[in-house]
Amino acid sequence: MSQNHYVAENELYYELVLSKGKGKLTRNAEKYFILIAERTILRKERDYKDRDEKMDCLQQGLLSLFSNWRNFNEEKYSVALPYLTEIFKRGIADGYNQLYNKKPYQKFKPKMISIDSTNDGKGLHNIK
Repeated sequence: MSQNHYVAENELYYELVLSKGKGKLTRNAEKYFILIAERTILRKERDYKDRDEKMDCLQQGLLSLFSNWRNFNEEKYSVALPYLTEIFKRGIADGYNQLYNKKPYQKFKPKMISIDSTNDGKGLHNIK
């Protein structure tokens, strides 16, 4: 393993490329994903009120990770850990937002006004 990371970069990359070739995750890749999730959630642990909230976010992050691993472009990147960590972090943020019903860009959502239904159905501009 690399001395800077808890996951061997070359082994993770190999497992990810091998999984893409097979069309499904290898068992070692699944273990790496779980290890990435467990280590990443430790840094965010103080953000959660209780263990249930943390575990809900962990599961949402894992779901995101296991759903989006195929998007990794091995021709463009030579390391997979930063990519997978970012997917997981976005997944736990999504889980947190689901728990508290936060919707992105809610403040800037445009409102639609129907020209036909305003003014008792006579239209917006009633010219006589």
